[in-house]
Parts: sequence; C-alpha cells; structure tokens
Amino acid sequence: MMPLTMVNAGEPNVICKVGGREETKKFLENLGFVTGGTVTVITQMDGNVIVSVKDSRVAIGKDMANKIMVG
Repeated sequence: MMPLTMVNAGEPNVICKVGGREETKKFLENLGFVTGGTVTVITQMDGNVIVSVKDSRVAIGKDMANKIMVG
C-alpha cells in the first residue's frame, strides 16, 4: 500500500484506504474516492495531482492525495 502521490501516471490503481479527518473522508468519497474503486493518476504538477476517478477528472492537492492509499 502506498499514497496516491507515489504511483506512476497512467496506471490504474485500486483504492485501499481513505484517511484523514471525517470531513476529509466525506469530501473525498463525494468526489468518487471510495475503497475498492479504481483511480488513475493523469499528471502531477507543482504537488497537485490530476486523477481520473469514476469517469471524471479531478484535481486534488498533495496533502489530499497523500491521504488516499492505493495498492
């Protein structure tokens, strides 16, 4: 298991765990980051991560991306 910021762009990854405070978890779940779901990093720029999740492109900050564990 590793944080989303450590994966290579273009590789689909399964979300194992979403960490953080309760409101952070809810926010990420509403964006589509749910345990068992698939997420693909599209690009990383200046610490921000653009990912594809649930047929949508989402940009999240590095601190948020570090709370999403994939394996």
